[in-house]
Amino acid sequence: MTANRFLNPQTVAPPRGYSHVVETTGPARTIYVAGQLGLDPSGKMAEGFRAQAMQAFENVKAGLAAVGADWSHVVKITSYFVDMADLQTYFEVRNTFVNTSAPPASTAVQISRLARDGALFEVEAIAVVPV
Repeated sequence: MTANRFLNPQTVAPPRGYSHVVETTGPARTIYVAGQLGLDPSGKMAEGFRAQAMQAFENVKAGLAAVGADWSHVVKITSYFVDMADLQTYFEVRNTFVNTSAPPASTAVQISRLARDGALFEVEAIAVVPV
């Protein structure tokens, strides 16, 4: 049986809403979801950071569902921001998708530009699904 263990060693500074370490044991499939922007299924960009973040997380959810996975299987996310000032809004959106008691390992990076004009946020995910 596959098990994920979410850890925050006391020898590392306490994290803010993520796990420092995720250990996965047992037979499993690993799913990689490419970076998702705030694009709806027709390719239209959502307006504003909150709407883009919500759509990007929904897009990851749809990608996971395509292979029989869901947000409970996600062990790592990487988020890209055009403006790190949106971090609090990001946590509000993200926390509606992840288990906040055992959140995935996470990296947040501010960059100057994303691949599409008007994009403010992008998120990618790695999930581990029992076989």
